Amino acid sequence: MAPAAVERLQALLCENLRVTVTDGRIFIGSFAGTDQPLNILLLNADEFRLGPDENPDGRYVGQVLIPWKLVVKAEVQSGSGKHRALDDYL
Repeated sequence: MAPAAVERLQALLCENLRVTVTDGRIFIGSFAGTDQPLNILLLNADEFRLGPDENPDGRYVGQVLIPWKLVVKAEVQSGSGKHRALDDYL
């Protein structure tokens, strides 16, 4: 990675991310980093399911590593509660 890209990624540390995966689940947690294949590590994460097995209250999953190949969308939660695409930061 280019140094500028690494700096932008480091700026996301401890930010709240909302990650949607291919099976419709949504994980919301504190961004702790990535590994070489860009899998996303979230801490203090909650999992929400949308669809027939809907769970509007979610469930606490703690630490979770989300494989990048399953990520459909990744967003950063701003202080106002709005979400911005992760691509806006990278």
